[in-house]
Amino acid sequence: MAVTAGKGSRVWIIIFEALIIAVGFPCVIYQLWKLCISDYSDELRTGANQQQMNSTIIPAKRGNIYDRNGNTLAQSATVWNVVISPNAIHQADDNLKEGDTPMAQKVATHLSNILDGVTYSDVLKLTEDSTRYYEIVKKRITRPVLEEILEAEKAYSLKGIDFEESTRRFYPYGSFASTVIGFCNDEGGAYGIEAYYNKRLAGTPGRVLSARNAVGNEMDNNYKEHIPAEDGQSLVLTIDEVVQHYLEKALDTALIAHNPAKRISGIVMDVNTGEILAMATKEDFDPNSFNEVNNVKALERLEGLNGEEYEEQLSKERFNQWRNKAVSDPYEPGSVFKLVTLASAVESGHARETDSFYCNGVLEVANRSIHCWKTSGHGQETLNDILVNSCNPGFMTLGQRMGAETFSKYFEAFGLTEKTGIDIPGEADSIYHRVDKMGIVELSSSSFGQTFKVTPIQMITADVATINGGYLLKPFVVKQVLDAQGNVVESYDRTVRRQVISNETSKMVASMAEKVVSEGSGNGAYVAGYRVGGKTGTSQKLDQLDEYGQVTDHVLSFFGFAPADDPKVAVLVLIDEPELKSAYGSVIAAPVVGAIMSDILPYMDIEPKYTEEELEKREIYVKDVVGQKPHEAQSIMANAGLQGRLMGNGAEVIRQVPSAGAPVPKGSTVILYTDQETETPMMEVPDVVGCSGTEANKRIVSSRLNLRIVGADIDAEGTVAVSQSVEPGEMLEMGSVITVNFINQNAAEDLTNSDEPVVPTE
Repeated sequence: MAVTAGKGSRVWIIIFEALIIAVGFPCVIYQLWKLCISDYSDELRTGANQQQMNSTIIPAKRGNIYDRNGNTLAQSATVWNVVISPNAIHQADDNLKEGDTPMAQKVATHLSNILDGVTYSDVLKLTEDSTRYYEIVKKRITRPVLEEILEAEKAYSLKGIDFEESTRRFYPYGSFASTVIGFCNDEGGAYGIEAYYNKRLAGTPGRVLSARNAVGNEMDNNYKEHIPAEDGQSLVLTIDEVVQHYLEKALDTALIAHNPAKRISGIVMDVNTGEILAMATKEDFDPNSFNEVNNVKALERLEGLNGEEYEEQLSKERFNQWRNKAVSDPYEPGSVFKLVTLASAVESGHARETDSFYCNGVLEVANRSIHCWKTSGHGQETLNDILVNSCNPGFMTLGQRMGAETFSKYFEAFGLTEKTGIDIPGEADSIYHRVDKMGIVELSSSSFGQTFKVTPIQMITADVATINGGYLLKPFVVKQVLDAQGNVVESYDRTVRRQVISNETSKMVASMAEKVVSEGSGNGAYVAGYRVGGKTGTSQKLDQLDEYGQVTDHVLSFFGFAPADDPKVAVLVLIDEPELKSAYGSVIAAPVVGAIMSDILPYMDIEPKYTEEELEKREIYVKDVVGQKPHEAQSIMANAGLQGRLMGNGAEVIRQVPSAGAPVPKGSTVILYTDQETETPMMEVPDVVGCSGTEANKRIVSSRLNLRIVGADIDAEGTVAVSQSVEPGEMLEMGSVITVNFINQNAAEDLTNSDEPVVPTE
């Protein structure tokens, strides 16, 4: 019986085990199915792929940016990312002997010694997870740093270090046109052209996919797949490097002279195509180190701040310096808008050349007194006079004649209710009175450029349409797109949005605007030999009142174009809140435009046409006499209308001041050095700002320096110096040239005044 019982027990055990297997095995199969195929399949498959496959990105080469003449403004240079494999580093310690330094510590020591900004603990932390095959230590190192790491790798038998080829954006001209071009960060184009055309410039990265074996080592080429990168396209801008240089030079000078609180901006446009030849905002930044803040005022605002407060203010200052004021900051244009009002009134039939106006210095509008800048009034005026005199009551009369509906129709037609569509990011909308909310006060103030806001790019585009035959153009900064081989794949050209006024009306406006420069407040923009037209502007910031409710801040501007009888180029400059609160656009902004015009018009091969009076006073370009015999050099200078003063006892001229090609007035003295031993005399620059033309000339000549005149005729009554290119007290070589801007105080000014400012509404 005992045996029988034992056999029966074993049978039951076998049955029980069979039941467990029969029930449990399907459960296990089900759980494996859920784990591998259902619930976690994607996650596990991804994990397996990550362990078995290695993917290396091949960066695409970013396209270059060129100016219209082929000068490189932005390019990409080859750099390398330093990467480590924690797995390989730990495997290197498999046969570590007692007393040996672990590989992780060796790698951390040498990389932290070589790489700026990388600490020992930073690298050591990256090596901790031995299951990892890829960690970035530092991005974009240059070749010298790469070679230093390779030497250390060889000398100390370092393991687990690798390099990825990458690119770094480089801007050869530094801050040149930086607010237009923008910059790149780790994500690609961040601001300006770099951001707007990022997809075209960036290209498409490639990849190398390779398999790894069970111990993590890369397998042979049979297990590799190579997907090549597609390099980015390049851009050819409408920007002309030379014109941009002249614009920035003039803005830098004005920045120092007038110290504006809210920066200074300028645009140069081809009036017949809409191409932007130059655009700048000062102070700007260097895109090679875009996070650095160098603005003196910004640094003062950061001084004394700490922690989060400092970081928040620093972020604001960075964004401010990157901001392109020419397209992103709406402002009240003031009297530069009067060209639009004039053109609209003439085209709509509400004004004729023979019309007569009377200005007694003030106009009552709905129980409000809105003054002219000349509080005593201009008296009887023609249509041309109200523009030359910049007479506010005259323009309010034009606005009232048109009425809100007609005024608004032309305001819209000139493109001032919509963005221009320029191919730069961050273009702002305008702020203006809707026609259904435009009362007589709003209409009157709008007619002379107050109580609404437009961007500088909108304003120059509208003003250009008044003098180019009436065509509203789409401004643009990219002229061509090139493929990686340099072939043109796309071109951009003139785009006419509409014709706003007739050719006849446009010619009339251009002719009247020329008299603003030759006879009126714009005389500071006068350039000898050229017919320059334009309009001054001094607008109040009506939405910024002081503690007494008064307007104290202004934007000074000038719109100029040339030649007035056949316009080719236009310039708009605005100076936002200059240090001198009582300044006028005619005094401050017009000479800046005059200086720009005097440089770019000859460069653009626009032929000067001098009057007899101008021929007597025209500038002479200094001839090159280096290498000539002393007296022969003097003779060459004399024949050119200049004086050659010899310094030294040498047999030939070895140096001259001013240098060859410098523009100087007739009769100027050129210092001719004939040996190295003669000491160079240094002269102290006199202060001539505020002096009459004759007194300024006398002071500079007495200091044995040469005067270059920009703006008004220095012999005319009422002419005064308003700025000089070199600060008083500086020491210069004898014979050096000082450029002085002059204006005629007897010409009209253009400050807008009203007893009750009208705040713009949207």
